[in-house]
Amino acid sequence: MVNKNFRKHSKKIVDGVEQAPSRAMLRAVGFRTKDFKIPQIGIASTWSMITPCNMHLNDLAQEASSGVEESGAKGIIFNTITVSDGISMGTSGMRYSLVSREIIADSIEAVSAAQGFDGLVTIGGCDKNMPACVMAMARLNRPSVFVYGGTIKPGPNKTDIVSVFEAVGALSSGKIDNNQFIEVEKTAIPGPGACGGMYTANTMASAIEALGLSLANSSAQEAVSNEKVLDCREAGKAVMNLIKKDIKPLDILSKEAFENAITVVIALGGSTNAVLHLIAMAKEANIDVSLDDFSRIGAKVPVLADLKPSGKYLMSDLIAIGGIQPIMKSLLNKGLLHGNCMTVTGKTISENLELVQGYPSDQKIIRDFSNPIKKSSHLEILYGNLAPEGAVAKISGKEGTLFTGNAKVFDSEELAMKAILSDQITKGDVIIIRYEGPKGGPGMREMLSPTGAIMGKGLGSDVALITDGRFSGGSHGFVVGHVSPEAMVGGPLALIKDGDQISIDAEKKSIDILLDELELIERKKRWKKPTKDDVSGVLAKYQLCVSSASNGAITLPKS
Repeated sequence: MVNKNFRKHSKKIVDGVEQAPSRAMLRAVGFRTKDFKIPQIGIASTWSMITPCNMHLNDLAQEASSGVEESGAKGIIFNTITVSDGISMGTSGMRYSLVSREIIADSIEAVSAAQGFDGLVTIGGCDKNMPACVMAMARLNRPSVFVYGGTIKPGPNKTDIVSVFEAVGALSSGKIDNNQFIEVEKTAIPGPGACGGMYTANTMASAIEALGLSLANSSAQEAVSNEKVLDCREAGKAVMNLIKKDIKPLDILSKEAFENAITVVIALGGSTNAVLHLIAMAKEANIDVSLDDFSRIGAKVPVLADLKPSGKYLMSDLIAIGGIQPIMKSLLNKGLLHGNCMTVTGKTISENLELVQGYPSDQKIIRDFSNPIKKSSHLEILYGNLAPEGAVAKISGKEGTLFTGNAKVFDSEELAMKAILSDQITKGDVIIIRYEGPKGGPGMREMLSPTGAIMGKGLGSDVALITDGRFSGGSHGFVVGHVSPEAMVGGPLALIKDGDQISIDAEKKSIDILLDELELIERKKRWKKPTKDDVSGVLAKYQLCVSSASNGAITLPKS
């Protein structure tokens, strides 16, 4: 008989005469008498047929459940929602994307706590459901393992979803014809899996592995592969080991673990969204992670991976040479990772990496420390009179480090997109897209459509884009997002007028409106908060509760 201590939560649901109704209902969903005496493991699947990122996850959930049952526990699969960023991008539907992170975390918490699960396997496949899974794991603090659904296989000529977004701009500028455009649309997404570059999904999967919450190389396996099937089965088994050792997420999620995650994200050239999500995940674990941690760590960690969107290669290429474990081993050997951090294997980071070999000598994807892509982080935290609470820039080095130009101001993404596609944007412009922040959107939309169109038109090095919204991990160019305080609360972004000079200096880490302070004060006196007539339901709730982007755009009550 399994130790009752291993059933800390489920015994309250199924033990005793008074819980006979609970047992009766569970028998109807497949429980046998012996299942009431073993731990119950919830398996949170973010499956849906909405998007290729998640279309295969129920199959993976079944594999995880098999692993759970092989370990002597009972697996119970349940689902939660997903919103597709790629499909809703550029539309008002994208406002629900970041909102869905909170809904997913809330739903996993609600089901797991209500049903009395003793442990948890969470399976995520795209940008928001992955941090949401970790947020729920931290809240529940029950033995848990995260499984990444895996990256997509590349399309012909290594095309992917960003290729399609950039094709929109290329068609508009006459660089490709309609037949070429349709061919990219038809072939770039060949099947299941998350977007193929070091965009937000692969970034967050890598960060979660570095945190210690998933098994080795869970972040670096294709969605359709034997390796991913095995990863799910082993994750199911690992939860029972965690229960026996009483290792819970808050035993793993330390400040040092988050520093490891930040380090790996930088070395891989990851998405700006990692800043937002890692801060939010840390808040759930009551750990203080701030924008300044990214600056502090970024000063000593180089960008080593030549991965899309700024580089040449896809996640599938990195998988072929060994995934992220070898780069973690290199970072550990350089003293840039905390090797004593606990992980879901029941071992430390150092112990997990002990037998990991280096990359093949002829590979070109991961640079040596002596020849980095960039000597310090590409994720630059900027402050100035335009962003007193901070902004996040993605500066790979290819764009340069300084940009000064005249503002062209747009009060929505749609207005900016229309101007870009109709050739109203010219060399030297600083595109301002405002009222797209957490409260302003509401929902903090990603600006992949504008940045993709800019790149497709060949303006990537000639214009800058600043927003209180976010950027997709697929965005590149001279872009600055997460401007805080946002325009909707009267932040300086709301005060900019067409023609104002804007200066971005990645070396000085500054972002400023080149105006006299008194002028900004006078403009603030005249500013009126705009209203949005179409904000209701969950968007209205979110707008009321959400915090600043510099605080992770969380909706937790203030402490």
